[in-house]
Amino acid sequence: MIAVVLALLAAAANAVASVLQRRAARSAPADEAFRPGLIWDLLRRPTWLGGIAALIAGFLLQAAALTSGGLALVQPLLVAELPITMLVAGWMFRVRVTPHTWLAVGSLTAGLAAFLVSASPTPGHRLPGLLSWVISAGVTAGLLACCVAAAIACGGAARAVLLGVAAGLGFAYTAVLMKRTVEELPGGAQTLAGSWSLWAMVAAGLCSLFLLQNALHSGPLVAVQPALTVTDPVASTAYGVAMFGEDIRTGPWVLPELTGMALILYGSVLLSRYAPLREHARMAGAHHRRQAGGPGEEGTRPAPW
Repeated sequence: MIAVVLALLAAAANAVASVLQRRAARSAPADEAFRPGLIWDLLRRPTWLGGIAALIAGFLLQAAALTSGGLALVQPLLVAELPITMLVAGWMFRVRVTPHTWLAVGSLTAGLAAFLVSASPTPGHRLPGLLSWVISAGVTAGLLACCVAAAIACGGAARAVLLGVAAGLGFAYTAVLMKRTVEELPGGAQTLAGSWSLWAMVAAGLCSLFLLQNALHSGPLVAVQPALTVTDPVASTAYGVAMFGEDIRTGPWVLPELTGMALILYGSVLLSRYAPLREHARMAGAHHRRQAGGPGEEGTRPAPW
């Protein structure tokens, strides 16, 4: 239960971070995409720094959750970030929460509960060997490269979705490295500082953060957040089972597990199609095109997210 509470708090912190970071990133110049200048520009925005503070809080809460729970338990709970994000954004920007939204939130919640009850994940009791790390790092890097290449070739919401998937995969692998790092905590600060996984985790986290900022810069939050939130726990669960020996129930339990995942996906699609949120996204897109010198909609007030 401690792991569950900490994971849900991490999801809430990540939700606040997403809203604040999107609010800052949407007003950055369009020509800064995929450039270090984007981060330099955002560093001068108090809203973005507030989002980073919330992201760090979520990171620490997630690490604390992983000390007492496995990846297959903690990471799926982070799906709660999606409805919390939409509710926070709706409250902050005065978008009315309709029955449509509650249906989406209910679908996500029911799907998450069904998956966790059916899978009944238990922590693993082994650490991955060198070969596991090499294979997992290679596969992850290859998938990230494919997502980024496809995103560069695309535009609009498709780019945002692909970069959201890439960021979710990057954060999932960061969680894998985090799980390895927390195993070093009993050895003390000196052992932790000398652990390769700590510095690999920092590098993976920074790369994932860069991908996330580009995703938020490329398209609306309603395109990025479902891709990010669903990819992270699915990939993390697979990593946990394959690398750490975590156990989820199979056999006849696979059907309710797949049903839960389907409900999560259905709820994500409902949220992404929520008309008031899409209208805000459309207005933000028009503002972004005007910044880039393209055709816009004069007289339209840009949406903060």
